[in-house]
Amino acid sequence: MHRATAQFEKWVSVSHPAPLSSVRLACLPYAGGSASFFFPVSRALHPSVEVLALQHPGRQTRLHEPRIDNVPEFADQIFAALRHLDDKPLALFGHSMGAVLAYEVALRMQDAGLPAPVRLFASGRRAPSRGAGGRVHTGSDAELVSELGVERNQRDAARRPGGAGDDPAGHPQRLHRHRTVPARARPTPRLPGDRAHRRQGPPGLPRRGRGMGRAHHRDE
Repeated sequence: MHRATAQFEKWVSVSHPAPLSSVRLACLPYAGGSASFFFPVSRALHPSVEVLALQHPGRQTRLHEPRIDNVPEFADQIFAALRHLDDKPLALFGHSMGAVLAYEVALRMQDAGLPAPVRLFASGRRAPSRGAGGRVHTGSDAELVSELGVERNQRDAARRPGGAGDDPAGHPQRLHRHRTVPARARPTPRLPGDRAHRRQGPPGLPRRGRGMGRAHHRDE
């Protein structure tokens, strides 16, 4: 039985405690997500796996806490919440921004000389070695709307056999529907997409990924 710390209680939601489970799975949501996103996963895996859903500041039960706007601080806080879970194996799952955070937490475990996670599941994010992730999230409303329109146009064209798609700029009413969040209100932390990652992942760490790229994807 692990000793729950104040940091753990603050950051982790356990919907289905499973003291007899053989492994824990820490789940890190996407930028706009929250711990409740993983409730169905927790219910499905219980009682063989105990799911630890991370609750980000500024979300749900932590709604009134200030949000964290950078990945290093985010990862440091999550690592501090999980580092004392030493009584059974721990796996990490992250989706989109959560995949970046899970990767960073695994690196911090290695730096601290702790056992590596038994698995790192990464979903919906390119591998850190695959280059810049772009700066669309830092642009103006007009740039964001334009980017969303281009992506949608490309998807529509791909679904049509032989279709080349049309110019989204010619459909301002369609783009307007995407205009939902002003740039100043976007809560997404600054991701390490515009610089080379500090190093390769923990050696020997079993990784499974969807969208993380071949450089950091090894199925075992």
